Amino acid sequence: MTAPIRIAIVDDHPLFREGVARSLGEIGGFELVGEGASAEDAERLARASAPDILMLDISMPGGGLNALTSILSAIPEQKIVMLTVSEANADVAQALKAGARGYVLKGVGSKSLAEILRDVANGQSYVSPTLSARLLSDLLQPASRKPDPLSQLTGREAEILRLVAEGLSNKEVAARLSLQEKTVKHHMTRVLAKLNVRNRTEAALLMHEARERN
Repeated sequence: MTAPIRIAIVDDHPLFREGVARSLGEIGGFELVGEGASAEDAERLARASAPDILMLDISMPGGGLNALTSILSAIPEQKIVMLTVSEANADVAQALKAGARGYVLKGVGSKSLAEILRDVANGQSYVSPTLSARLLSDLLQPASRKPDPLSQLTGREAEILRLVAEGLSNKEVAARLSLQEKTVKHHMTRVLAKLNVRNRTEAALLMHEARERN
């Protein structure tokens, strides 16, 4: 008889942990060896329980990605699967780069999750298909084809942003371009909206990055 796969679940929602544990228990072939709700719990479980697979949420006290990095630096052989709602490319990429064996979205069915965990236990890796396709597309897209946010700006808006990036205030920009200060403020409001940034500093950084690329 094959030994059960020893699992530990770390998520700060008790009902979710209980649901996963119950579902895998009903399917069979799994043994729950620990539960936790924080990055600190995850590190403790990895050391004390040595599960075959440790499942981590990203959004929990201490951060799931922080726990992932810390655990694998101390226990490189630990198999970790991220079980989360985050579909952000940055989270997926960071988790895989840090050494996660799987990245699974919480909407997964219990039978599918069980199959994924069996595959991971056997040495395979897994990323939810929609995420892997999107991540691959983003990685393969040539840098030259990625849209330049600055290309959305009008000539006047780009001119004003260049001066702002040089450290000029709205009043100084207005004097330099013979404009009303309120006109400069209006243009900067549109610039921030088009670039999807929060303030002048972030807009200026985009301008500086564009100059470095050119």
